[in-house]
Amino acid sequence: MTDVYLTNTLTHKKEKFIPIKEGSVGVYSCGPTVYWNQHIGHMYCYVHWDSLVRFFRYLGNEVKWVMNITDVGHMTSDEDRGEDKMEKGAKREGVSVWQVADKYITQFKESLDLFNIKQPDILCRATEHIAEQIELIKKIEKNGFTYKTKTGLIFDTCKFPDYAKFARLNLTKQTAGARVEIDPEKKQPWDFMLWITNQPEHIMQWDSPWGRGFPGWHIECTAMSAKYLGEHFDIHTGGKEHIPVHHTNEIAQAFGAFNHQTANYWLHNEWLFLKEGGKMSKSAGNFVTAQDLVAKGYNPLVLRYLFLNSHYRKGLRFSFEALNGAQIALNKLREIVRQIKNDNRRKMLSAEKLVKVDLYRYKFIEALSDDLNVPKALAVLWEMLKSNITGEDKYDFVLSFDEVLGLGLGQMTNDKLQITNQIQKLIDKREKLRQEGKFIEADRLRKQIERKGFLLKDTAEGTKVESS
Repeated sequence: MTDVYLTNTLTHKKEKFIPIKEGSVGVYSCGPTVYWNQHIGHMYCYVHWDSLVRFFRYLGNEVKWVMNITDVGHMTSDEDRGEDKMEKGAKREGVSVWQVADKYITQFKESLDLFNIKQPDILCRATEHIAEQIELIKKIEKNGFTYKTKTGLIFDTCKFPDYAKFARLNLTKQTAGARVEIDPEKKQPWDFMLWITNQPEHIMQWDSPWGRGFPGWHIECTAMSAKYLGEHFDIHTGGKEHIPVHHTNEIAQAFGAFNHQTANYWLHNEWLFLKEGGKMSKSAGNFVTAQDLVAKGYNPLVLRYLFLNSHYRKGLRFSFEALNGAQIALNKLREIVRQIKNDNRRKMLSAEKLVKVDLYRYKFIEALSDDLNVPKALAVLWEMLKSNITGEDKYDFVLSFDEVLGLGLGQMTNDKLQITNQIQKLIDKREKLRQEGKFIEADRLRKQIERKGFLLKDTAEGTKVESS
């Protein structure tokens, strides 16, 4: 197998990936809390983890990708205080928590499809795995890692000396804060809930050995990853916001239950930022969804292309100006691929060109093997398209590379350009303005269309649309 290097949060360094079983890779990704729409900030991480899974498969590995869906127990603080996000969503929309979950699971799956993210092999809901969570908590309790308070069953972090190591937490500077107000019986402010029993008004409740209640947020990921990937698996992914609380607690739980870590490699993505600064988030209400992009006339694969031009650990500053630039670049890429596909001329390759053919494949794999450097891999694609190897070989490379990139280049090149309904309406409106002699207004529309990546040419046969 090709040597692949990944930046492992567990060791805080880039290191060679060594699978537990040769030719097989198990990946667990922290999925959405389905109390509201998943926005493009969330999809940023899933596009990159999709690329990771695609790349391992590209190298010939069998990959099992598991992702959770949180539909209970995730408090608005990400810790043990605040309101359950699912109940918050239900109150906001005046429906049941189950209806909220179903609605936003559908929206999430639609978003995956729009971004051409292959759905995980297993997409598992927390509420459908309560029994597994209870059994895992029982193991943790049996091993002496818990204590009870008025709020329920607590994980005793004092029993896990390496609790602060993963996130490099300075526990001496942490204060109890609001968490002590909720449960002053906690031994340490950062001790966390495994099972909550003191909220009788909470809508979602189950019987357990510790009383009727519901699970804390963190336990679901350990329970479901262990069920579907085993107590020991290869890779766990998530956003960097999960490092100090959620993933730190997952690691503690695993040691409490199994006396060892579950994942060998922990990968974390940086955030999608707004042009004005700050993280895109549901709580701030400053988000854009894949469905919003479609309504504005964009193909979400344009945003996928933009995402892939950033490294997963560096994040991306989003703006519609950047999106329009990506539209122009992707249109050019599609037009080049379309021309190559339609050029059936075959040429004999010299020995020099044969070497170049192998070189591009090597450089593409080399880029992705270096901590999933997709921007560099995209640069290899462009370099290959500009080379003097045959069009037939170029097209084969496009299809091969796109197995990882997921831009749909093989399916979207039969026509010169994909013109959305919104763009077509603008074109029709501009034509009407020209016929009415309103050329200034028509020129404004032309510039608006060009900013979205389409070049208009007025000919005797009518207006032609090309990539700009």
